[in-house]
Amino acid sequence: MQGEGTDPVTERDPGWLALHAEREALERALALAQAHQKFSPDADVAAAARREEAALLVDLDRVLTLIRAAEYRRRPGARRW
Repeated sequence: MQGEGTDPVTERDPGWLALHAEREALERALALAQAHQKFSPDADVAAAARREEAALLVDLDRVLTLIRAAEYRRRPGARRW
């Protein structure tokens, strides 16, 4: 039985689900990197966390772009390039 608000097409699309799982993992890693920057007493750890955050933001931008493209393709009548 499906919960309210679930999309049966989305549930059958492993690529779609994988993109959202990757987005979630990146967002969690970003939160951890930001916490290390804010709360680490070690300047080297904080600097490494800043570098990690920059790399994670690039990855998150890539994944969000892929998600937006996938959402567009899923719309009825979407143009195929």
